[in-house]
Amino acid sequence: MALPPTTPELASLDLFLSVVKLGSFSAAAKAHRVAQPSVSARIQSLERQLGVRLFDRSPTGSVPTTNGSLVAGWAEKVLQSVDELNAGVAALTTETTTPLRVAASYTIAEYLLPPVLEKLLRNRSADAIRLDVANSSAVLAALHDGRADLGFIESPSPAPGMREQLVAEDRLVTVVGRDHPWTGRRRPVTVAMLASTSLVVREPGSGTREALEVALAELGHGPPTAALELGSTAAVRAAVVGGGPPAVLSRLTVAADIDAGSLFEIDIEGLRIERRLRAVWPKDEQPPVLARELLTHLGPDGH
Repeated sequence: MALPPTTPELASLDLFLSVVKLGSFSAAAKAHRVAQPSVSARIQSLERQLGVRLFDRSPTGSVPTTNGSLVAGWAEKVLQSVDELNAGVAALTTETTTPLRVAASYTIAEYLLPPVLEKLLRNRSADAIRLDVANSSAVLAALHDGRADLGFIESPSPAPGMREQLVAEDRLVTVVGRDHPWTGRRRPVTVAMLASTSLVVREPGSGTREALEVALAELGHGPPTAALELGSTAAVRAAVVGGGPPAVLSRLTVAADIDAGSLFEIDIEGLRIERRLRAVWPKDEQPPVLARELLTHLGPDGH
């Protein structure tokens, strides 16, 4: 749509509003650092363009006419919209030069995000996204402290003050090494047996550990006994493959080992642990553009 010839220039509207607010041409000239005759000429040109007398002029100052006051109200809305436009463009420019700070729990960082990040970085610089890997509690702390723009967690607990998006459904399974006695057991392993067995577990604050503790508690059992406590899923998996005690891990993280026969999945009678892997971000903030693009590639319909 072409603008009509009566459409005023934004600079003229800005100057006009200054005269209205400051009460005189001379004050507006000083504020804009231009000569007073220049202000007078711009206002006269604006009046001719609009076909409206904007001011009643006198030696003591300039007062808006009735029509001038109406135009001033409309002009103020136009310039507010211009401010919003400039702020939005500035934000877009900042987002294209500022790395997206992502904090993700181990399962999501190691098994869900890599192919998506590779796709997003294909036409961007390698430092466009900065990924920090931590347990779910540390991810939420980074978001609360402003050290991350977008987080990914696997814990079942609510995330106060956060908005969230489902990115995947997950299931925790019990795994043992090939020589563990449970691999040849004919009778099913019960929840009580699992609860009384020392396990290789993740550290406190891990979403995987919390999900197991919640599931056991709902069935009337206490938290698992830690034979060995390790700080990453990969370390837990390696310990079990190497002949350590059983562990309860994400099926995503051990599927290849189960297929290869280096780990065995043990069905625990009466226990099924399913969880929702979630993207989270502060409720009162809009995720950066790149974060929103990342989210469109995740979730039940995105990956």
